[in-house]
Amino acid sequence: MTSYSSPSDALLTLAEQSAFRFTGRTDEVERLAQAFASTWPDAVRSFEYGRSAEGRPMRALIVSRTGALTAAAIHARDIPLLMLQGGIHPGESDGKDAGFIALREMLGGNAVELEHIAILFVPAFNTDGHERFGQWNRPNQMGPEETGWRSTAQNLNLNRDYMKAASPEMQAMLRLVNEWDPLICADLHVTDGADFEPDISIQVEPVNQGDPMLFAGGVELRDELIAKLAAQGSLPLPFYPDLYETDDPASGFLLTVYGARFSTGYFAARNRFTALVETHSWKDYSTRVRVTRHTIVGLVELMAQHGERWLALSKQADAAGIQAAGKDFALDFASGWREPTPGAPDSRDTSDDANVEMIAFRGYAFTRTHSDISGDLVTTYDPKTPQIWRVPFRKNTTPSLVVTAPQGGYIIPLGYAQVIGDKLKLHGIETEALSVTEKVDVHVFRVTTAQFSTTPFEGCMRATLQGAWQRETRTLQSGSLFVPIAQPRARLAMALLEPHAPDSLAAWGFFNGCFEQKEHMEPYVAEQIAREMMKTDPSLAAEFQAKLEREPDFASNPTARLEFFLCRHSSWDERFNLYPVYRL
Repeated sequence: MTSYSSPSDALLTLAEQSAFRFTGRTDEVERLAQAFASTWPDAVRSFEYGRSAEGRPMRALIVSRTGALTAAAIHARDIPLLMLQGGIHPGESDGKDAGFIALREMLGGNAVELEHIAILFVPAFNTDGHERFGQWNRPNQMGPEETGWRSTAQNLNLNRDYMKAASPEMQAMLRLVNEWDPLICADLHVTDGADFEPDISIQVEPVNQGDPMLFAGGVELRDELIAKLAAQGSLPLPFYPDLYETDDPASGFLLTVYGARFSTGYFAARNRFTALVETHSWKDYSTRVRVTRHTIVGLVELMAQHGERWLALSKQADAAGIQAAGKDFALDFASGWREPTPGAPDSRDTSDDANVEMIAFRGYAFTRTHSDISGDLVTTYDPKTPQIWRVPFRKNTTPSLVVTAPQGGYIIPLGYAQVIGDKLKLHGIETEALSVTEKVDVHVFRVTTAQFSTTPFEGCMRATLQGAWQRETRTLQSGSLFVPIAQPRARLAMALLEPHAPDSLAAWGFFNGCFEQKEHMEPYVAEQIAREMMKTDPSLAAEFQAKLEREPDFASNPTARLEFFLCRHSSWDERFNLYPVYRL
């Protein structure tokens, strides 16, 4: 690995010192951060931006030779900011080591790019997981010999936590992102899955999702970065190599449009760029760190070349958010795959087979044979025998959920104003507290069916809601929150508050209590009330009789028969199955 200077031992990573057998722990992050700031005080500032669940410091470095080392100074001068996010999955430590190496080389060599941009480096996002070291924490990866653990001390996967922000680590990250507002987030990972020749994949958004005015910039970023890597001897892919059928290379690949629970989708919802960087797990650690280093340097070069223009585009997308009222927004995509929620079936959408092409993919020879252990077919690769796989590549990126933005915005009733308001603040979404109590015509979402996951997923019992919006007059108490749609993060606000959006607060179970019936009537009392209602309202009696004749399932369900009357009685809880977010 080339460098611009001969670094002192204080600036070397353990990975380099051990010939890439090992990677350091969080004490190394603290040591290197201090050494960088001491060696280059005019270009580096190290700071703590939060604490983990177990109380460990969360460290970031800001690097620039523009003279701007604070968020305020960077914003005031419109300096393009690149964020390097390492260690969201601590077993995938490539980004941490490559980040320190690349930044040291650029600082030591007085790279001219640093005179035009700034870099925000988070070496080890998941600090608690980073300290859970072991030899078999990443069994499907070649080195280093010991790594950290994928999840946090609370057993949460941070790359599923961007929207719900349940962990203290993600809450700290969102505050960091709100303060610094990076133009590009490069999220540095290592793949899982099949064995093949390509050594890295680069998936960029907005390309398939987000504001369309950013798509051309996303394609430019992806293609030019891939070209730089290819010129350095890599075999880069423009998509994450997700097999269509687990463990079966012959099934081909699937281009997934990642939702906003992932970094890849989250920054697109904020009108910013993201690059999902995935080195290949079966390449040795030295190779993976070298390729990640090349990726970081390539991103820095592209930011210096195009950053001002990309920043202007992102600001145009922010301005477009202020004009969001009444416009359509794609909030979910038929990518062909949905990360399975425990308790719910895995499903792959094949409805758009026209968007499938056959590709020649540089893999290895493999066999699929019956296993007497699992009883299933098992794949065995032969890395010594390169082989071209001619397989289908599914690029079904058609929007599957398109929602029209409200004309005014959303209302969060007082009972939820504190908890949901705090969550919206974490995401940088503008809100305004109502100062008076008044009756207002709004649209409310009445849930007809609420289905819940049968087991937890990322600490939540996820909800899938069916129902419809309808106009009602509701009393809005003073202190309720108004969320205007006319704001730069309109797209993100809709992704959080629309009940059908896949990573909305509703989908993550924040409102599950609203779908529990808390007051019940004894059957013998309900029977009396039903008879009295039929006596005083003959049309209701006729409707009941017609439903009995028309719907056998209803006729055979005593509870449903009584509820037919109770939901029409004044004792019925009118808030039952009422989604507590209104459209204004």
